[in-house]
Amino acid sequence: MSALTRDWRATGKGLLRAVLLTAASALALGALAFAGGYVWFALSLAREEPRLSVKAEGVVALTGGSDRVLDAAELLARGQARRMLITGVNRATRSSVLARRLPVSRETFKCCVDLGYEALDTVGNARETRQWAQVHNIAHSLIVVTSNYHMPRALVELSAALPELTLYPYPVISEHVNIDDWARDPVVIRLIGSEYVKFLGALLRVTLHQDEGGGESYRSSQAAAE
Repeated sequence: MSALTRDWRATGKGLLRAVLLTAASALALGALAFAGGYVWFALSLAREEPRLSVKAEGVVALTGGSDRVLDAAELLARGQARRMLITGVNRATRSSVLARRLPVSRETFKCCVDLGYEALDTVGNARETRQWAQVHNIAHSLIVVTSNYHMPRALVELSAALPELTLYPYPVISEHVNIDDWARDPVVIRLIGSEYVKFLGALLRVTLHQDEGGGESYRSSQAAAE
């Protein structure tokens, strides 16, 4: 074997080791960043339901738990919104059944509660909410009611769909999901981990869409607590 061949082989092995080391370092940094992001996401989730003092034009409840709809209806009953949308309603759910369960009068339900049956996911919720807002001239403010672990992704989607509206989040605390167990309970770890991954996906998709469309600005606001 010539000296030149040995030199080329040595150089090739060195390059391969450098590439593998770089790839391993990149994977390690990526894993560290992902884990750090998960911790940030888990710690940022609301632990208590807010006491909103704001009065908005509308309130939207994203289905997925009965508490969400009940809390949104209570905000409507207190006069903190003039109209309510329940988005993502099961097609088998009858309006008469909901009317009996919600803490609003029959007259209020008939005039001011709308049911959306088309949405199948959070993207669909945002689309359905946008259409409803346009029909009912809701142009400035909206209270968003959904579970605390779902709220970050919901705000990303709704802010992108309704960039002209100020969104007031009302995170619902589920009795069945203890967010404080985000590092101990396997069920909670999977739930929050899944939401974190979906949140990142929504954020990436919305950001790319904004860049392609000229960078629409969108707003969300935390309401002041009493």
